[in-house]
Amino acid sequence: MKTVSGLFDDYADARAAVTALEDRGVPSGDISIVSNNIGDRYRSANENNAAEGAGTGAGVGAAVGGIGGLLTGLGVMAIPGVGPVVAAGWLAATAAGAAAGAVAGGAAGGIIGAMTESGVPEEHAHVYAEGVRRGGAVVTARVDDALQADAEAILRRGTWVDPVQRRAAYTEQGWTRFDETLDPYTADEVEKERLRLESMR
Repeated sequence: MKTVSGLFDDYADARAAVTALEDRGVPSGDISIVSNNIGDRYRSANENNAAEGAGTGAGVGAAVGGIGGLLTGLGVMAIPGVGPVVAAGWLAATAAGAAAGAVAGGAAGGIIGAMTESGVPEEHAHVYAEGVRRGGAVVTARVDDALQADAEAILRRGTWVDPVQRRAAYTEQGWTRFDETLDPYTADEVEKERLRLESMR
């Protein structure tokens, strides 16, 4: 199994990537999505919000493995340093569990630990986590070797964010790595970041 990931500035593009991966034959249980949800902007009546109100590490099981595709199982949770997210899949559950363990035992964990343990290179994991903190969404999938090229192609469609280029853009602002001890972005900060990224395209 290989791990493939993609960062998206737009939640709709991330959702489309999840659907395309499922259509290509990647099981829903092997796909995850984590998207910034400051201001509750991505909740809709057809999404399962059973994990609503759950603190980090609690109630995430309701967000995992929805029937009828991963996206039907979206739930609301909080990730340290990122803030409120809509999330589903194994990465969300692992990140929440790792964060809970880190809080309880002082171990490193959270979203960076969850991604790197699943095979995402650490330098990309920091960019992905920071991208979600600033309003984006990350899609991660575990795929058979035979599907790796197709899955990577699916994640690079549309407005996929190149992690090397995004790291450079963040570094210009003095950023070095994701820091889960920082306050999450506010809705105003997320909007300013969206406008800044649009002006760079």
